[in-house]
Amino acid sequence: MRPYQFVSLFLFLFFLPSFPILGSTSEMTNFVYKGCANQKFQDSTGVYTQTLNTLFNNLVSQSSSTNFHKTTAGGGQSDISGLFQCRGDLSNKDCNTCIQKIPDMSQKLCGQSIAARIQLNGCYLRYEIAGFQTVGPTELLYKVCASTRASGDGFLDRLETALGQIAKGVSSSGNKGFYTGGYQSVYVLGQCEGDLGSGDCVNCVENAAMEAKSQCGSAISAQIYLQQCYIRYTYYPSGVPTKSFSPSGIRKITQKTVAIVLGGLVGVGLVLACLLFTKSAFKKKSYAKYGG
Repeated sequence: MRPYQFVSLFLFLFFLPSFPILGSTSEMTNFVYKGCANQKFQDSTGVYTQTLNTLFNNLVSQSSSTNFHKTTAGGGQSDISGLFQCRGDLSNKDCNTCIQKIPDMSQKLCGQSIAARIQLNGCYLRYEIAGFQTVGPTELLYKVCASTRASGDGFLDRLETALGQIAKGVSSSGNKGFYTGGYQSVYVLGQCEGDLGSGDCVNCVENAAMEAKSQCGSAISAQIYLQQCYIRYTYYPSGVPTKSFSPSGIRKITQKTVAIVLGGLVGVGLVLACLLFTKSAFKKKSYAKYGG
């Protein structure tokens, strides 16, 4: 085997298995909460069930090409409107994987409710029958406040600044209502619904930030879900652990790790190439010397 052939095989065998670990999103489909209307479909003919299935199929299909989609299925009084929203840092493939989980969950958790919302870690889907009175865009739907409280001075000031970064981030050109970042060990994430204008998006996440401060106080982490946006934050007083609360953070750490590993493998491959080339050259010289 020629030296370059061996090195090519070496790089192939070690590089190829490394790629699948990039962007692992199994945590994206973790269940967060459900909201189910108490009223059920009056569906003796099955028309609502069929319409809801049509809606789900359409939303799942669209999730393979976009992170947000809103549509209506049915006709007249049997209309059912629905939408889905994936996190802004999810690929179309990951978004589709996330949304695919929701129709079955919805039917198991909410049954024949005339309106429902299922929130997973990386996406949510909601629907409502025609004429259903929905809550306002900044209505608090769900909250999670960590029981652990931050100790020491300065946390609330750091939190205030970090939460303020969300409003600036979601309105930045190209962010499409999504932001993730941090300030002095407080890491934040914000996501607006896809059809919210920039001003409405900013207003929504600012309301969510106020809810976080009033509802959760000095909790080291919180998740605040409003009707048309949500935010999360986590404080790491001792530094960021191996896995951040943000899957995008996990992905970046993984990419760095893989880059280091691959860089090391390249170095090893080059050393092997040099050794094999030297060995090959020595064999050629020996053959010439003793071959005549």
